[in-house]
Amino acid sequence: MSKKYKIVVFSDLKKSLGNTLKSTLSLAKMLNGEIAIFHVKKATEVVTEDSHLSAIRSLNSEYRDMDNDINSIVTTYSKDFGVPLTYSCTIGNLKNEIANYIEKEKPDFIVLGKRKSKVFNILGDNLIPFVLKKHNGPVFLSDENQVLNIDKDLSLGVLSGDEETSIASLTENLLLHSQKPLKSFRILKNADTSDKTKVSKERKEIEFVFDSNDNSIKNISNYVAINNINLLCINRSQNKGDSKNKSLSMPTNINDIINNLNVPLILMGQTNYTL
Repeated sequence: MSKKYKIVVFSDLKKSLGNTLKSTLSLAKMLNGEIAIFHVKKATEVVTEDSHLSAIRSLNSEYRDMDNDINSIVTTYSKDFGVPLTYSCTIGNLKNEIANYIEKEKPDFIVLGKRKSKVFNILGDNLIPFVLKKHNGPVFLSDENQVLNIDKDLSLGVLSGDEETSIASLTENLLLHSQKPLKSFRILKNADTSDKTKVSKERKEIEFVFDSNDNSIKNISNYVAINNINLLCINRSQNKGDSKNKSLSMPTNINDIINNLNVPLILMGQTNYTL
C-alpha cells in the first residue's frame, strides 16, 4: 500500500479525544494513513452578546484558544507516537462546516468518537447519521473505553446482513495485522440456528449466523465479547423498506448498534469502497 490514505478526526476536544487519537494512530499505521484533526465550535456557543464588536472579539478569542488547545494535542501525540498530525479549526454552523470539509478535502476515512450517553449527540446535532449520509466511504467509530492497539494482536470481526460472504479489500488489509481467524457475523431471515457456527478452512474464518430479530445485535455483542474481538467492521446497507430485515440498515439503526457493541467499529462504505 503505497498511497497515503487521508484520515480525518472530527474533534470535540473532550477528554475522550486522547483515546480516539490512540485508536486512530493504530488504524493509520495499519492502512498507511495520514491523520488530520478538524474541530468545529458552534458560533451560538461563542457569541452571547448582541454587540457586533463584542461578537468579533469573542470569536477571535475563542479561535485562538481552540488553536492553542489543538496545537498542544497534536504536538504531544506527534512526538509520542512518531506520526505527523495536521489540524484545522473553525467557528460556524456545525453541519455546514463538516459538509464543506468532506466536500473539499475528500477524506478516505472519517473518525468519530462514540459515547453511549449521547449516542445521537456526538459533537452535537445528530452528527453520526449526518456524516453517514454525506460520506460514502468508511467511518471509524472509536470507543472511549476500548482503545485499538496495533501492538496487540488484532482480533477482527465482520458483521453483515447479506447472503454474500465476500470480504472487502479493506478487511483483507486489516487481516494482514492479525494472526487470528476472522470472525464473521451474519444476520439472516429464517436462519438455521442449528448450524449457527461454521469454520472455513480456506481463509481461516469462523462464521456465526443469527436469525433476524429484535435481539440480534445484543446476541452478537455477547459473541464479540466472548471472542475478544477488538475491531468490528460493519457492512453498511441501504434501507430497502423491508421492516423484517432492517437490523443493519444505517443510519436508521445506528443507535442500537452503538449502544450494544462495546468495541471500535468501522462502518464500511455504501458502495464497493476499497483501500
